[in-house]
Amino acid sequence: MLLIEWGISPEIFRIGGFALRYYSIGFMLAFVAAYMVLWYVFRQEHRTRETLDRLLIYIMAGTLIGARLGHCFFYDFAYYKYHLWEIFLPFTFTSGHVEFTGYQGLASHGAAIGILVAALLFSFRYRVPLIWLLDRLALVVPLAGCFIRIGNFFNSEIIGTPSRLPWAVVFTRVDALPRHPAQLYEAICYALIFGALWHGYKQEIPITKPGRLFGCLLILVFTARFIIEFVKENQVAFEKGHLLNMGQLLSIPLIVLGIYFFNFYKKRYEGR
Repeated sequence: MLLIEWGISPEIFRIGGFALRYYSIGFMLAFVAAYMVLWYVFRQEHRTRETLDRLLIYIMAGTLIGARLGHCFFYDFAYYKYHLWEIFLPFTFTSGHVEFTGYQGLASHGAAIGILVAALLFSFRYRVPLIWLLDRLALVVPLAGCFIRIGNFFNSEIIGTPSRLPWAVVFTRVDALPRHPAQLYEAICYALIFGALWHGYKQEIPITKPGRLFGCLLILVFTARFIIEFVKENQVAFEKGHLLNMGQLLSIPLIVLGIYFFNFYKKRYEGR
């Protein structure tokens, strides 16, 4: 069987205790790509760049804080309930030494919740209609997710279960087993979802009615996530033996919320 071996170092370079990682580059590209797409949308809809710049600050903060809290409370609360100071400190104290570690754990479901909270706060603060804002953010979230999952691939993390498929990947930094490249499955799905939503927005087809882009986003992204979880290794030990893992359990309410916005949201559009 032809196998793909992947063992690239996640670090591009290191200077002392600081290392630039491919994952960090992916995260930065996610925000840059999202900003560029949203700037196009804002110009088309006669919104100011100042508004977009303010929004970016809210969304970046909501994404990072939500992703970090999501990991700490959904996946590793047994540890962080005794180490609360490590939730937001990017370094650890070991044997009297301080070591920069970065944030060892971010959760996409937490990021989704953080973005929702940030959008709500921004809408209230700057009097921007919330549903209009959520529909426009829906256009760029899957694009950003694509870059982040590629970063996970470079990190050899969020690996798939063993597989004998011809495109199976051996993550040599982990073990010698050929596995599903689950990170790339998600990245490809998110790229396709971005393409579909962007096509719908540009062509002004029915999915662009108020609430439907946001509803489509939640349904498509978290259905893809739910399905791909079946070929992922469990992220934490407590998931072993469970019918559904934490990622799938957290995806279900977001899919239900998406169905509501796609089918039942009736509020009159006041976004323009």
